[in-house]
Amino acid sequence: MPKGLTFLPSLALVAVMALPLAAETKPDADTVVAKVNGDTITLGHVIAAVAALPPNYADIEDDVLYEFIIEQLIQQQLLAQQQESLSKLNQLGLENEGRSMQAVQTVNTLLDGALTDEAIQAAYDAEFGDFQGEDEYNASHILVETEDAAKDIKSQLDDGADFAEMAKEKSTGPSGPNGGSLGWFGKGRMVPEFETAVVGLDKGQISDPVQTQFGWHVIILNDTRKSEAPTLDSVRDQLAQTIQQEAIQAKIDELTQTAQIERPALDGTGPEVIRQIDLIQE
Repeated sequence: MPKGLTFLPSLALVAVMALPLAAETKPDADTVVAKVNGDTITLGHVIAAVAALPPNYADIEDDVLYEFIIEQLIQQQLLAQQQESLSKLNQLGLENEGRSMQAVQTVNTLLDGALTDEAIQAAYDAEFGDFQGEDEYNASHILVETEDAAKDIKSQLDDGADFAEMAKEKSTGPSGPNGGSLGWFGKGRMVPEFETAVVGLDKGQISDPVQTQFGWHVIILNDTRKSEAPTLDSVRDQLAQTIQQEAIQAKIDELTQTAQIERPALDGTGPEVIRQIDLIQE
């Protein structure tokens, strides 16, 4: 039971407190917290309303939230009492909502047994147990505007100039101040022309000028490696989501195979009928 509901505010329990002490009991879901023209609002209604609130309500103090929810429920009840029944539109909406809540309840029960640490570990082992890794590259580059400038830089590098210092002095790219370093990257991270040049280099080799949409590059391949498998913790949420989706789909497939499902064709109309709101308005 949520904190702060063990002893409810006295204002909401005047009738209960007026009873003999022997009759007082610990509040439960059926405990009446308000009456509106004879219709009761229970502690269960309050708890359910709180459970359905968005996360940003979590920091509100219990006593403030308690009074707020009860007041909201009272106002709703006052307005609800002005109607004898739901409109057809709202009744159908209520049925859809009830169906959805029952489905969610089934899913939650199903996932309680499916989402275990053992299942997550097994899913991780199945996906990454034989992980071979992908090629990754560590490269630096010097970016200039013209081919002639790139050729001049390449000539100086071939004569022994320091690549990092040349990048700091000549490069127009954002990596220039860092000696042209681009760090580690895998395939698909760079524009095609740049990637092709990098893949074709040996460790320590400097490329001829390479043109891309950004200008002209002179590239050095610093090192290569194979990527490592992600840690279990880093992909836990992803694996959990996959397990949940597979468990739900497996249950739906199982139920579908044993169910009698009929889908009569719509006579005299097509799918556009779903837009005809007037069919469910009174």
